[in-house]
Amino acid sequence: MAATTVRRLAFVAAVLGLLLALLLFAPARWLAAALGQASGGQVQLVNARGSVWTGQADLLLTGGEGSRTRSALPEGLRWRLRPAWHDGGPALALALQAPCCTPQPLNMHLRPGLSETALDIAGFDSRWPAELLAGLGTPWNTLRLQGTLALRSDGFRVALASGRARLQGGLDIDALDVASRLSSIRPLGSYRATLRAEADGDTARLDVQTLSGALLLQGNGQWVGGRLRFAGDAQAAPGNEEALANLLNIVGRRQGARSVITIG
Repeated sequence: MAATTVRRLAFVAAVLGLLLALLLFAPARWLAAALGQASGGQVQLVNARGSVWTGQADLLLTGGEGSRTRSALPEGLRWRLRPAWHDGGPALALALQAPCCTPQPLNMHLRPGLSETALDIAGFDSRWPAELLAGLGTPWNTLRLQGTLALRSDGFRVALASGRARLQGGLDIDALDVASRLSSIRPLGSYRATLRAEADGDTARLDVQTLSGALLLQGNGQWVGGRLRFAGDAQAAPGNEEALANLLNIVGRRQGARSVITIG
């Protein structure tokens, strides 16, 4: 009887050891497969190496299944994932670093729950190549933007509950020295988009303005329950009307000198 008990305990210990080994040394490609499936193939980690917990991979953006457009982030991504305790409950702590674009790692906490899943992103300052957007397909592959996207925040939270997204904090995006293959003017200009969550968390305000340049952009909108509604316009600065005519015909609906841009 004692021998049988020992054998059973040894079997259970072996199974638990195997499960623990799988958990601790799960290959990075498992994370790559999960991300690709969750994003519909638009965000892909290729050449993934290391483990789910500490690894690196090349980042590829695509237009999704069947799309031929794709773009790669220079030097790829590195990550460190760990269990953590955050905001009063169990969470996953992720430190994400892109050698080309993040002077300091992006630190975030994902806290899953039955009623709400929340992602908290700590304050950050980063710069990304605008060319990366072309991989996402229409309209980015038509515009073929060049320049730098400077993203910064003092802290940002996205919470999903009952199919609705709630936001806290703010995000600033500066598109600097932007150019497009649709215009001979290089650069077209520099622009700023600011996203600020309202106190109720259900809505956020988006404002777009021109910092400098030949192409003048402005507009505002709201992010409501996970959907964006935006109204704005684009027009050429005096003396640039002819050079920007083709671009203005594409980015929106022409109304005289203006090109009206609406989303949602």
